[in-house]
Amino acid sequence: MTDNTRVLLKRRCEGVPVAGDFEVTSAVVESPADGQLLCETIYLSLDPYLRGRISGRHISGSVQPGELMPGEAISRVTTSRHPDYVPGELVAAHSGWQSQPVIDAASARRIDPGIGPLSTSLGILGMPGLTAYAGLLRLGEPVAGDTVLVSAASGAVGSLVGQIAKIKGCRVVGIAGAPEKCAWVTHVAGFDDVVSYKSGDLREALDRACPDGIDVYFDNVGGATLDTVLSLINLHARTAICGMISEYNLTAPELAPRVTRALLVNRARMQGLLVHDWADRRAEGIAQMASWIKAGELVYKEDVIDGIENMPAAFLRLLRGENFGKQLIKAGDPA
Repeated sequence: MTDNTRVLLKRRCEGVPVAGDFEVTSAVVESPADGQLLCETIYLSLDPYLRGRISGRHISGSVQPGELMPGEAISRVTTSRHPDYVPGELVAAHSGWQSQPVIDAASARRIDPGIGPLSTSLGILGMPGLTAYAGLLRLGEPVAGDTVLVSAASGAVGSLVGQIAKIKGCRVVGIAGAPEKCAWVTHVAGFDDVVSYKSGDLREALDRACPDGIDVYFDNVGGATLDTVLSLINLHARTAICGMISEYNLTAPELAPRVTRALLVNRARMQGLLVHDWADRRAEGIAQMASWIKAGELVYKEDVIDGIENMPAAFLRLLRGENFGKQLIKAGDPA
């Protein structure tokens, strides 16, 4: 291939992004310098946190109009200017939305193709998997018999959180939306119960599904859902704040009830979660997740769309909650 297909942020979007906020372009493939790798992208990851980078409100920084959209990808090395890498090796790197990136070898992470399907290194054996593993076990500290509630329960992170909690002997309830997602959460992922946030009075539904209250809440959505859940937490409950997708497209802060009383009265803990805080546990997490998959204790679902030119449409679909499972773009041949 002689062209590098790239997806740029065309303009700063306010509120809900639209397709015109992005631009698919073509550029000449660059040659790697010493210490760099020229790669061919195979899979690209789409993640909700990118909305925060577009708006400039994410801890990892912002992307400016005219710049390449950021994101993690799995690629095959085609040209190496680093002694530790040879053409044909598989690597993961934050190389952005492009088909033929040049990356610094120091920023690349080798992928073992024998540990599982290649795509899983961006999902259950990648950032979402480590987020679920470390976030639940280190912040949620589940104990057998606890009631664990998970929002966005059919998503890449939420579905794993619930399954790990089941492995640890907890009663697990999920919050999801569409009927097919709710059915998957219980019938395939093995949650004990599921509540649809589209079905009416969320507090009443959660009260029925969690008759003994909530000991651990893994929050992926924020907003009114978080306010509702905190009204049902138990003494010494633990809440891990992982995502706030319900608020990403807001142009102004959402007015909400104060939550400090629920934390005070229940002597509860609420803590934010950034996966980078647990980078030192990546190897441990991947090994454990791979072991659980092999033992049949973990299942996962992927939503794969072909073609890097479809990145903008797939990203908007993700923000609308229309994806089912880990959202990926297939840009090259995995074989």
